[in-house]
Amino acid sequence: MATNTGMDEDEEFVTLRCMEDDVEGDAEDVISISTADIYRWDLTSILTHRIVQIKANRNRIIQMSSYFSGLLSGSFSESCLDLVSIHWNAQSFFSVLRFMFGYYVEITSDNFILLYEAALFFGVESLLLQCQLWLSEVTSSKDPLTPKLQVDALIRVWNYGVEHANDLILHLCTSYLARNLKWAMLCDSFLDVPYQLLNTCIQHPELTIDSEKYLCDAILLWLAANIRKKTIEDGCTGMLRQIRCNCLPLWFLAGKRRCCFFAEFADENVDAILQLAGHPSVDVGNICADCDLSCMQIRLTEFTKKVDLSGCPQIRPILLLSLLPPLYSRDIMERKKFKRPLLNLQYLNVDHLPTLTFEAVEEVDISNCPMLDLEDALKCFSKSFPSLRKLRAVNYVDFGTEKLIRLLARFPLLCNIDLTVDVSPLIPAKVSVVSSQPALSPLGSREFPNDDHCPWDALLSNMSRRQLSNITRLTLQGRSDIADSDLRKITKSCASLCYLNLNGCMSVTDSGISFVILNCILLRSILACDTYFGQESISALCSGVHNLEDHVEPQAKKPLHSFASKFHTLHIGGCMGVSEASLSELLSQTLMIKSVSLRETHLVDDALDRFPGCSLEMLDISETKVSSLALAHLIHRNPGLKCLKARGCKHLSLNFMDAEGREPSNLAYSSTELHSELGKSCQLEEIAVGWGFSFFSLESLKPAIRSLRTLVVGLGGSLGHDGLRLLPAFSPLLETLMIYFQVISDSLVINIMKTLRKLQVLALCYCFGQISSLSFQISMPNLRNLKLERVAAWMTNTDLIILTQNCPNLVDLSLLGCRLLNPESQDIISCGWPGLISMHLEDCGEVTAHGVSPLMNCRALEDLLLRHTGLESL
Repeated sequence: MATNTGMDEDEEFVTLRCMEDDVEGDAEDVISISTADIYRWDLTSILTHRIVQIKANRNRIIQMSSYFSGLLSGSFSESCLDLVSIHWNAQSFFSVLRFMFGYYVEITSDNFILLYEAALFFGVESLLLQCQLWLSEVTSSKDPLTPKLQVDALIRVWNYGVEHANDLILHLCTSYLARNLKWAMLCDSFLDVPYQLLNTCIQHPELTIDSEKYLCDAILLWLAANIRKKTIEDGCTGMLRQIRCNCLPLWFLAGKRRCCFFAEFADENVDAILQLAGHPSVDVGNICADCDLSCMQIRLTEFTKKVDLSGCPQIRPILLLSLLPPLYSRDIMERKKFKRPLLNLQYLNVDHLPTLTFEAVEEVDISNCPMLDLEDALKCFSKSFPSLRKLRAVNYVDFGTEKLIRLLARFPLLCNIDLTVDVSPLIPAKVSVVSSQPALSPLGSREFPNDDHCPWDALLSNMSRRQLSNITRLTLQGRSDIADSDLRKITKSCASLCYLNLNGCMSVTDSGISFVILNCILLRSILACDTYFGQESISALCSGVHNLEDHVEPQAKKPLHSFASKFHTLHIGGCMGVSEASLSELLSQTLMIKSVSLRETHLVDDALDRFPGCSLEMLDISETKVSSLALAHLIHRNPGLKCLKARGCKHLSLNFMDAEGREPSNLAYSSTELHSELGKSCQLEEIAVGWGFSFFSLESLKPAIRSLRTLVVGLGGSLGHDGLRLLPAFSPLLETLMIYFQVISDSLVINIMKTLRKLQVLALCYCFGQISSLSFQISMPNLRNLKLERVAAWMTNTDLIILTQNCPNLVDLSLLGCRLLNPESQDIISCGWPGLISMHLEDCGEVTAHGVSPLMNCRALEDLLLRHTGLESL
């Protein structure tokens, strides 16, 4: 509401005649209004008139506007007039006028420039200040997930600042883009960012990115769209030199060797990274001599929340150099003080060196950095990243539980740790391990001091007596070094644990897992696929939580709920030690479960029917005996299901017969009706199917798969020609497509390549029909993972070259049965995909007949499988 809108009858007033520049002065379309009624103005109606005459308080506009002050109270001829003509944008002038009379004016990215320009012209200093404060506020937002100024609006504001040489606007725009570059590069308008703005941004001290690879991608993406502009060609090299190649992941840098803008930089720095990774002390010694250390420092600012160093084998010396004060980077004499200890470092040592502190950093990823000692890196982080909450350190094999627990005290806020070892889990042995630690107390006698007190009481008492860490999520997937004794130590040290991932931990026993379940009273998620999870763990999950009221006698306490009733995630796929009856009893108590994996277990309809939950989001029942009827009933009760994996479930097919050749009675509910239920109830993001899935199933699923990201069709499924043809129309957002044993053709594959432009993973395995090189002559720049198994027997070196040209960004390649390939194929692969991380070549002619030297040019290769590819392979 206006604070001063009225005018006394005796007050002086002036009539402001507002019109656009192109309106004739004698136009008849005129409306008269007064500032006395400003709070009732209907701007939509007023703006339909070409000329607007406004009766305004002379003293008020003189007081609020330097323009009107000079015009109406100075020596100008207009100062004694009662009518003043205003040639200005009507909407912005009305907003300025309303502001002058105390009315609130909302500033947005759409009207900022108009308001700012009008406030500047009419000299309304208070509105000008409001505009500046608004721009300062929206450009200083510290939340990277919800930027307040879109890129197209940022460009408009920047251009206005350039045109009017407004240093404040230019500074605010540059710092805003520098802090939000990772978000901005994903916007369509990013390619329209002016060269001067981007170039200033990448040199700005507040440039904030998780990883140097995002800066590299942003520059290359922008250059590809703008390189033809004459003004850009001269500055191209300068922009590329701003990229700190020494801080890029090896696989990423190697993959850029094919980029026309960046090939030379990539070639030079791949060798430098490998040398630095192999001999860090020597190279750092040379660097310390006389060069600028900024090229050897990761970008850290006061706004940095996440640091992603994954895949950087050279990171050991770079990490320490990045955390030293700026003085060491600039001053040669200061650098000599730490040169000697740095040269002798076998591990990071920051005890005697000053380091910077970055309070905003909450997440660090140092996965796949084999030359970095994890323990010493964490010591470094504890000094520089005191607010660290999440640590991801995948593939650090030599890091025991004792070290982990010892370091927890260094990070008071750390709550999420991922120490995954990326190996395929072993199949559980038929002879189970009773216990991997003899000292582990057996279940039922858990060292509680008084038998009169229930385990729950004792645990609460223990919690009050000792200092515990804040770890709530712990991932130990694939770590075969974790034993029952380690679980015991973790349980004692991490009483706040809510989530534990033990997938593939083959050294822990059923007894060890049950100990964790009983003693981590806040545990709500356990992932124990391919482990010895069995009857003891089931018993622990089904055991009761007792009433804790003090006035209730111990013998009168009754179980209220089981541990399982409060669980959100239960993954026990591949755990064959669980009987049908036990599994049924367990599922009957999982009231709040959201994610469950029961693949390759003794799961039958009875267990699924007893499941009472209605909050399921993820369900994996692959390779089980579940029928369409039981699954349909469960889906009907769980409309929030987003992920369904049901490959290898033969009972879902009407064609399935039992051992005696009879069709089971529970198949009366057809698979088509099952998929209709899915289509009516769910919005799927991922689905893996096989038996019982057909083109008609796809049609039934149409409403549910509009937002589908991943589709896997395996043995027993039959999409047919029409299914594969319509798939891109049904699921245009697909990112992963894997089809096995389907009928395919060139026209179908070409249609998929043309229309699924977001596709990142494509697997065509053991499919029928005829395809040729024509299928892969469509450019797929987003494709990262390609698997062609027994579908490309026609592939020659020429076809392979075409494939490298149209799928240039592959990091994972698997070829099986390409028997026409020869030793020259290695050069084609290494030159065409220099950034490959994983390569599988099986039954591929004589690819390795002359050795494998050319493949070594794939410098980032981590996973290499060569089978039946030599002289005898044919």
